Amino acid sequence: MNIDILKSLILGIVQGLTEFLPVSSSGHIEIVNELMGSQSLDSDLTMVVLVHLGTALSILYVFRKDILELLQGISFTSMGGSNAFILKIIISMMPALIIGLAFEEYIESLFSGSILWVGIFLIVTAIILFFSPGPNVSQSKKELTWIDSLIIGVSQAIAILPGVSRSGMTIATALYNGINRESAAKFSFLMVLPVIFGKIVLDLAGGDLVVSSSNIRPIATALISSFIVGVWACKWMVALVKNSKLKHFSYYCALVGCLTILFHLYG
Repeated sequence: MNIDILKSLILGIVQGLTEFLPVSSSGHIEIVNELMGSQSLDSDLTMVVLVHLGTALSILYVFRKDILELLQGISFTSMGGSNAFILKIIISMMPALIIGLAFEEYIESLFSGSILWVGIFLIVTAIILFFSPGPNVSQSKKELTWIDSLIIGVSQAIAILPGVSRSGMTIATALYNGINRESAAKFSFLMVLPVIFGKIVLDLAGGDLVVSSSNIRPIATALISSFIVGVWACKWMVALVKNSKLKHFSYYCALVGCLTILFHLYG
């Protein structure tokens, strides 16, 4: 297999899995980059954007019925109705938008070339997951409020840090605020769609995405693999959240975090 296609496949699989499971996709991408060398394909902006597109498309596929009902205005009564839900999604985007525009380059430069902080923040993610609320939250009847949306949005913004899980932070925050598990998972996955598609539009407008005959096969490989694996991981994560198993991932994050720190110090 062509080495670029192999790297693309690995990148797509890693992104598809870790975007939805509460283990930090950005952290794992940094670790994979370190293991494959600084010239691996994740340093290619086009590749990075398109694997995120693959996971966004997997969300659209998994929640296609909910999204259709949302657009038709006939669902989401537990979250105040469709129009209210859309406004809550917009509110949740604000913190990530502000922090992303103001500090994203600084944060990227801070973590570039070093996985020490990735390991540290994976351990932070492990602690958050370990102390996430138990099964009793699944019986909660609390409606997602405007304040909840903003607080969950802040959690999403914090997850810009590599090693902090976006899905883990947002779902755990929703549970801490008394939102039932099904609503927490649904809001967590749907709230990221505008962020991903907005980033793609900005990159397209800036001319940063480059597709040529030489990279079309690796790009297609990464896009398709991230979509296929993303569909499976998204469905699995929803089931795990409903069954109160979010805490189990804390052990994995703690282990990978410790190994990452050791690799940085002694590798």
